[in-house]
Amino acid sequence: MVLTTPFHPRLSELNETGLYGHWAGYLSALRYQYSAKNEYFGIRNAAAVFDASPLYKYWIRGRDAQKFLEGLMSRDVRTCKPGRAQYTIWCDDNGHVLEDGVLFRHAPDEFLLTAARPNLGFLQDQVRRLNVEVIDASDDFGVLALQGPRSREILTPLVPEVAELSFFGMTPAKIAGHSVTISRTGFTGDLGYEVMVPAESAIPVLDAILESGAPHHLRPFGEEALGMARIEAGLPLIDVDFSSSRFAYNDDQRFSAWELGFGWTLRGIDDDSRVFTGRRALLRERDENTSRWSTVGISIAQTDYRALHEEHGVVPYMDEIPVDWHTMLYENSDWVRAGYATSLMYSPLMQRHIGLARVRPHLAEPGTIVHVEQTINHEYFTVPATVVPLPFFNPERKVSMA
Repeated sequence: MVLTTPFHPRLSELNETGLYGHWAGYLSALRYQYSAKNEYFGIRNAAAVFDASPLYKYWIRGRDAQKFLEGLMSRDVRTCKPGRAQYTIWCDDNGHVLEDGVLFRHAPDEFLLTAARPNLGFLQDQVRRLNVEVIDASDDFGVLALQGPRSREILTPLVPEVAELSFFGMTPAKIAGHSVTISRTGFTGDLGYEVMVPAESAIPVLDAILESGAPHHLRPFGEEALGMARIEAGLPLIDVDFSSSRFAYNDDQRFSAWELGFGWTLRGIDDDSRVFTGRRALLRERDENTSRWSTVGISIAQTDYRALHEEHGVVPYMDEIPVDWHTMLYENSDWVRAGYATSLMYSPLMQRHIGLARVRPHLAEPGTIVHVEQTINHEYFTVPATVVPLPFFNPERKVSMA
């Protein structure tokens, strides 16, 4: 049975293509217009809305809720105060990443965790003797991501307190008389907000936002435009840039928090009062310098890229839709293995090919040259690319209060 989100009745009317994929059993629009690039520029130049309702949502409540999360999450939940949200990861005993998500703290003993993949059984298994309950609320709420430089202007007339909402802040509010929770979060790397609304109130809330956004050329966007924006923002996607260690066949398919570039979420790991799953293994990996990979950005030399294709009589491939396979990287033209790009695209904003990549640690220094495999006329070639820091796109408006 294919499910539809609480926003689907209205957003389906705006879908000119009828193109949908499946996300957690729900229909999820790939693109609404015939050009995903148009939706992408809606995010970057004005504002656009994405239906993120298929996210799994779990209430974590009870006297021991914080203690429970302290022992599970790799990021220090003690630093997440009520009224704040926190991006976090959780690992297995070997420090390999299970999944990532966003934790919203509504009260000292009440949290809501969102994740792209199901985790109910896993979370409930970790409760043991603690005074905490984990409740699946996935179908209870719709989630609408309003992203782009004009998103604040669109929401503020409806919810004045949004003007004072800081990055990863959250607030209860009302839109069109319906209760919602608004957070300054998103997956595009731009100024943006996410509106969590009870399923039964989804349509009137969406209608109010669309009406407020009409003068700002607000439009919906689908998974293809989201994929473009999140790569520029250096944001990894599960089952694309990494896989859960829970479902890995072998250690080649498992990655530690250090290897995935999540080291910043481990701040305070030396504090012995922080005892979380995977901590010992992560400390050992850091101290013994045993990471197999480093996650970096790569920027392909466009002059060389064009010349290589034109030399062999083909038009250079400049499609902005991210490729859906891993692209091999080499240290030099002698085909010495360097790693692989997990996401690769032609960035409309940066006018060059960029990618998220996994390379051997000795190649992770910015400025290092690696060689990207290209297949032309059924032959293998390489084109040089430069290792660069992530993210590619990080505008001040994302975090500023102005």
